[in-house]
Amino acid sequence: MRITDIRLNGRGGQGAVTASRLLGEAAIKEGQYTHAFPNFGPERAGAPVTSFTRICPEPFTEKTEVFEPDVVVVIDPTLLGEVPVAQGLKKGGTIVCNYSGKLEELKKYFEGVDANIHKVDASKIAVEELGVDKPNMIMLGALLKVRPLVKLESLIDVTKERFKGSVGEKNAKAMRRAYEEVE
Repeated sequence: MRITDIRLNGRGGQGAVTASRLLGEAAIKEGQYTHAFPNFGPERAGAPVTSFTRICPEPFTEKTEVFEPDVVVVIDPTLLGEVPVAQGLKKGGTIVCNYSGKLEELKKYFEGVDANIHKVDASKIAVEELGVDKPNMIMLGALLKVRPLVKLESLIDVTKERFKGSVGEKNAKAMRRAYEEVE
């Protein structure tokens, strides 16, 4: 059985929990099995938050927190250097960061970590496409390009079901853009 564990790192109010759940819903839509859950205490908006999605093609019963993720998604680049976002990442795992600088600069944050590191300027895309710096769903578009856990269209479908009208359409456009722009 091949379970894929994903950890999303963000700040309270940035939508890490929503992104985690919608990624799980997209997996279910494709006939996979999933658990999606947050890990936070009484933190306030802006405090570091982690959320997890566990995806498997077969039924599974593991319900623990993800301590050794296959994939790490960093929604807020200010967490780099502040929070050990790569902690526990499996050897050869994947890191996808919201980062506006050069990829080589980003890799300096992860010296000694055996990972495939990718970046996309999701905040820029969010501001341009959504009118607000809310990059949570945009990061999933980038993630699916480098780790096709589900089809991008499945994620877009569940996003449009959750966010009706123009908000869903704008998120879909932004996710497609991130999918194309991720390095």
